[in-house]
Amino acid sequence: MLNIAVLQNEARTVAQRQQTRLQAAIDENRELTAEEETADAADAAQLTRLTSQIQRAQQLSASVAAIGLDPVIAGAPATVPATVKPALDNGGFSNIADFANAVRMANPAAGSSFRMDERLAAPSNVHTETGDAAGSYLVPAEFRQEIVDLVYGGDDPVMTLIDPSPTSSNRVVGLGDESTPWGSSGVQAYWRGENQQMTATKAALTPRETKLGELYAFVLATEELLEDAPRTADLITRKAAGAIRWKAGEAFMWGDYIEKPQGWMTSAALVTVPKVSGQAADTIVRQNVAQMFARMINPTQAVWMANADCMPALMELKSDAGVPLWYPNYQDAPGGMLLGRPVYFTEHNTTVGDLGDLQLVNPNGYEAFRKQSGVSFAESIHLYFDHNVRAFRWTFRVGGQPVLSAPVSPAKGSATKSHFVALAERA
Repeated sequence: MLNIAVLQNEARTVAQRQQTRLQAAIDENRELTAEEETADAADAAQLTRLTSQIQRAQQLSASVAAIGLDPVIAGAPATVPATVKPALDNGGFSNIADFANAVRMANPAAGSSFRMDERLAAPSNVHTETGDAAGSYLVPAEFRQEIVDLVYGGDDPVMTLIDPSPTSSNRVVGLGDESTPWGSSGVQAYWRGENQQMTATKAALTPRETKLGELYAFVLATEELLEDAPRTADLITRKAAGAIRWKAGEAFMWGDYIEKPQGWMTSAALVTVPKVSGQAADTIVRQNVAQMFARMINPTQAVWMANADCMPALMELKSDAGVPLWYPNYQDAPGGMLLGRPVYFTEHNTTVGDLGDLQLVNPNGYEAFRKQSGVSFAESIHLYFDHNVRAFRWTFRVGGQPVLSAPVSPAKGSATKSHFVALAERA
């Protein structure tokens, strides 16, 4: 069999030996020894030979494929010619559509169309899941990162503001400290007189666990769609990432912590500001935003999140002297500025008048984690074959919860404060 991948792996091994040998000499500030010079010359000759063989094999495969024959030698099993693996870890695939089609053709159920792409044989691309006897293929690192970037980018303010830390575990166990400098627990400071004994304090640390739930996108695609590379790439990257992004953002705000993150709107850390006496239904008045601002921990780090239905009311907010509380600032904050803090309109917020339509959020008060391996991918080899439809599955692990388990009491006064403040229902 004309196995280009074997030649490429051998060439990489030889090149790595040369790099290691040279780096050792550089680190020790010396020239190569006579023995190292001899070994390096032998490796250089071998690398030249392997490079030449790879180039000739690729040219031969391309020529054979151009006349309509399978790129095989002496009746060996059919294989798809591999390309030279670039510096970036993309598994040798030009894009996600190229990878998806390689996985599709590697399906044993494809019958006479079956082709095992040599690039899929690389150890970094093979991934067998528990309970999946036929196995599956892991998306190359470059494309996994591309999808992660799409999930945490885009136009969703929640996913833009919350930056999950990567972790290798499905559970993150840490220690939290919810004490305040003015409280009676945790690390404290004292004044003392000369020769007076110091009072020892210690951090009030409590264990806290964050579970990473599994979020998935299960996509069905016809063979006709898979033959169209641009549409395939759009379906598998942007559409799947957009769906994952929406669900993750929704969970950060509203999740019930059942196989998903604990949302700040459903957590005990939320502060809810009631409507003022006599306030009409479905309205927002200046007392609402002033009281919300007063209940926020570190308001200079906070942002407003609102449903777009709230915008007409926000634009009309003024002080008794007629000074606007809302200012347009379309470059830095597309939703303008309210009391000096940016406004973001999201579809995660409820409609005007309902709890959660207007929120003041300090993203530093939310702790989130994601699986550092990014997104796993598998293509079904059993389902829908007789319908000429393929099934693709993306799985993504993410978890999070507010830093505080409950609002904290201020140093002076009685109104508690939090990183998350919402306006109560005005019915």
